Amino acid sequence: MNKFFISFIFIVIFSLLNVEAAVYKGQKEFVKKCAPCHREGQEFVAQKTISEWKKIMRNSGEELIRIHLISKDEKAKDSYIYFKSKAFEKKSVHLIQFLAEYAKDSGKVPACN
Repeated sequence: MNKFFISFIFIVIFSLLNVEAAVYKGQKEFVKKCAPCHREGQEFVAQKTISEWKKIMRNSGEELIRIHLISKDEKAKDSYIYFKSKAFEKKSVHLIQFLAEYAKDSGKVPACN
């Protein structure tokens, strides 16, 4: 019984640390790739709800790509190369966790660190 309890606590703590790391990685990716165009990151992320961000990021960010391609801003169109890269494919999981964590209906505000 004691081993089971200790194992359970270890798994819970490890899971919580893992989730937090993914949100941090998503924030780091947002600052690195999105902030140059979307300067007010905190306000930008809070424009949409969790479900809206998840819808935009569904199917490897298909809707996100479409939004950037129809934009009148040339820099937005240049981001297509990044969206089709392996880096975006790998980091989009963390990015969606960051977007959902600080969405309009989450009640949270990202730190500046």
